Amino acid sequence: MGALTKSLAYHRSRPARPKTGESSFVYDELTRDSRDRIEKGAQARRAKRAFTATAAAFAASAAATGAFLHTGPRFSWSTALFLVILYAAVSRVQFEIGTGAAIPTELVLVPMLFAVPIGIVPALAAAGLIAGDLIDRSVAFTLDRVLVILTSAFQTLGPVLIVAAFGGLPLRWSAALVYLAALVAQFGFDFAAAAATSHLGHRVPLRSLARFMVWVFVVDACLAPIGLAIAFAARGHLVLVGFVLPLVALLRNFSQERQRRIDNALELSDAYRGTAFLLGDVVEADDAYTGAHSRHVVDLVLAVCDDLGLRPDERRNAEFVALLHDVGKIKIPASIINKPGQLDAEERALIETHTVEGEVLLERVGGLLGHVGRIVRSCHENWDGTGYPDGLSGEEIPLIARIVTACDAFSAMTTTRSYRKARTEEAACAELERCAGTQFDPRVVEAILRNVGRSA
Repeated sequence: MGALTKSLAYHRSRPARPKTGESSFVYDELTRDSRDRIEKGAQARRAKRAFTATAAAFAASAAATGAFLHTGPRFSWSTALFLVILYAAVSRVQFEIGTGAAIPTELVLVPMLFAVPIGIVPALAAAGLIAGDLIDRSVAFTLDRVLVILTSAFQTLGPVLIVAAFGGLPLRWSAALVYLAALVAQFGFDFAAAAATSHLGHRVPLRSLARFMVWVFVVDACLAPIGLAIAFAARGHLVLVGFVLPLVALLRNFSQERQRRIDNALELSDAYRGTAFLLGDVVEADDAYTGAHSRHVVDLVLAVCDDLGLRPDERRNAEFVALLHDVGKIKIPASIINKPGQLDAEERALIETHTVEGEVLLERVGGLLGHVGRIVRSCHENWDGTGYPDGLSGEEIPLIARIVTACDAFSAMTTTRSYRKARTEEAACAELERCAGTQFDPRVVEAILRNVGRSA
């Protein structure tokens, strides 16, 4: 109960992304967008209304619990101040995860539930967050910041209401199920606050928000037993809660190291993307049709990837493959690439080497683009095995290559060339359906049709 979660829209400092092996440029863009939003202190009018409403709901609820829930130990100013200071200290440690962050306030929130009258816990948690925020001089303390903090504290209402309502006080092992229910309630209140701000305020899809917050809830669930053990150890000796500080210091060191790795991954990501666009510009300079065509294919490929539910790393690879699937054409004479009529057999054989040339070129770049090159090689294979250069068929062809192949064909059919006029979308869709199961993967064709609005 209580590791403060930060949604895509409202976490305080640097958002995070999945581990490098599963990174994607979608996450890179969310990361940069979120950093810019925090650094500039700007919130859209719609988002500000969502934060204001959620913060007001928290403030009213915290006032109500403080006024009517008096279960627990007697109030002590020294105890309250001690816990607020600890909460502020712990709130300065952030774990970057997904596109947001979690902080280990669980370690203090759980003991707090049993150390003061339970009704004032939300107010003390909010005070701790405000105190921690004041320490951070890199962010201006404004009314918008207060709204964000109060929204962040909304999750504390869940465990307070459950523990108070179902006899979780005084602290005892026999109430373990109550404490588990309190943790679940925290997740529910946390998600509700995130949905109100991120979904309503920033239009973040609930499915994306849920995928992100699952990871933060895992952090909460791992810290909850530690916080409960500290609560038991500190009964009668509240100062023992302060023993979490060495652990927090260690976590802070680990989180900073993770931050450095994420920054390095972002820089490497920029380098790969810059290289990809540079190669795309080279292709476009040599053949304006191929360059513009590749960029159109990218848009359709990403839509199909989303439709088929590809992982973020697969989506990133698909973006590169779509952008670079014709990069090998820079090795083909321009007279053949731009020939206004049909190619003869010798010219056709030469142009069919461009997938292998693309693989070789990208392998020279190495790293991620080297892997992309191996998929580029298969972007003219056919589902029935009649394609080139390796005659692969069916599932032997990488899924990303199958997606790019079909999207490439649709884009080519609906684009005017020097030797023919563009087909209508209706005609191109009909051709895709006719060739599904022979040239194209039927499942990919269905996804394309859904995304161009031509599905039955």
